[in-house]
Amino acid sequence: MAGFRRSAPTIDRPLTAELDRVNVVTLHAANPGPMTGSGNWTYLLPGPHPLLVDAGVGHAGHLDAVVAAAPGGPAVVVVTHAHADHVSGAPALRARAPAARFLKVPWPESDAAWDVPWEVLADGQELETADGPLQVVHTPGHAPDHIVLWHEASRTAFTGDLLVRGTTVVIPASRGGVLADYLRSLRRLAALGPRRALPAHGPVIDDPLAVIDGYLAHRREREQQVLDALSGGAATIPAIVARLYQGLHPALVAMAEESVLAHLVLLEGEARVARDGAAWRLAG
Repeated sequence: MAGFRRSAPTIDRPLTAELDRVNVVTLHAANPGPMTGSGNWTYLLPGPHPLLVDAGVGHAGHLDAVVAAAPGGPAVVVVTHAHADHVSGAPALRARAPAARFLKVPWPESDAAWDVPWEVLADGQELETADGPLQVVHTPGHAPDHIVLWHEASRTAFTGDLLVRGTTVVIPASRGGVLADYLRSLRRLAALGPRRALPAHGPVIDDPLAVIDGYLAHRREREQQVLDALSGGAATIPAIVARLYQGLHPALVAMAEESVLAHLVLLEGEARVARDGAAWRLAG
């Protein structure tokens, strides 16, 4: 789950790319849809111990492509976070590659849904690849367990659902998303000075700092819109969504409500709004 999308655009990413000093095989998870756009990208770093970033959804074509790119299957599978489009393929990968290790930052109530022997990843941990180490950067907000993998030598970041060019990232506030954490995570990635971001959805991002700046500006604008909607008499989340997202496709209303809730929770934490049951109001 990444952002607000209405159709599945054409897949136009090359299968392989030489990204400075990190060699990446780009593999599509074959799961287009309203929530995922053209579908998820997964990334294989080949070598003596191939490492796969994200597990896909278990589609046979994706599994075949993974094994073709890494005969015998990956040695390590790193999941950026436990949303289904990133993690649900893990059991099928395990069946294809029984010796593979499966790693992620814990999110116990979600991790238990997948029959995989998870190994714990920690912030700052390094994972070896043929092109040098990947550092684990814990970037919660979209999900509590979300990580970025940072390849310092090439200043390349594997960003999961932290960034998506051309759309915003949903913060599912009723299911572990925290907007304040997400904003801190954006700033943490910016402080690393990335030159290129490889997201789980959409095209490669060659100007990640500009995208981050745009995201931060968008969130400030959306915050003011929520405050203006409350000031104008919209007291419930559906009423605020109706004001802010006119003409929104019905399939995306639930995501819009999550986004509004995320902003309201942030404003509540700053004592700028208050809630009375399902109703919200400006504080003071």
